[in-house]
Amino acid sequence: MTTAGPHRKVVLYQLQSLDGVAEEPGDWMTDGGEELIENLAGVIATQDTVLLGRGTYDYWVAHWPGSDFEPFAPFINGTPKIVFTSRAFEPTWSNTSVVTTDAVAHVADLRTREGGDIGIHGSLALAQSLWATGLIDELRLVVGAVVAGPGRRGFVADGAGRRLELADVSRSAPGTLFLTYRVADDGA
Repeated sequence: MTTAGPHRKVVLYQLQSLDGVAEEPGDWMTDGGEELIENLAGVIATQDTVLLGRGTYDYWVAHWPGSDFEPFAPFINGTPKIVFTSRAFEPTWSNTSVVTTDAVAHVADLRTREGGDIGIHGSLALAQSLWATGLIDELRLVVGAVVAGPGRRGFVADGAGRRLELADVSRSAPGTLFLTYRVADDGA
């Protein structure tokens, strides 16, 4: 699904291992460093909306509202968050709205409105759903210099191959890669 004309970008920010494991980094993402913080700051600088799945919301609400970790805590606490869930609930985290209708239709509509980039942080199932329907415009990947082994992958074979254009690449001193890919314009 693509939208004609200009639209807000949907940007997936994902930490992953060399073998594509993208669930909670745990022990495998050990290369924090200043470069990681600078990269994150660049990603969130253009975002004014964040999309979350219910699992990520439940996990993050226990940590981020009380955190002072720069630059992410002020960003995630002050930015409007949209949580997609199958069952309504009353959010306790400020700037959070809950959507129980179709995420694809809701995000397609968000893209047509005025505003900055729409970010997805975590929320693998939501990201996979939006990727499968062509609603993600840019990938901002942090690839750790490790093979994690078992774990949920960020990208699954969904039959919808896409060409990407490498827009930027940099790395940290220990070897973490910071990759920016844009979905290639297929000329349609």
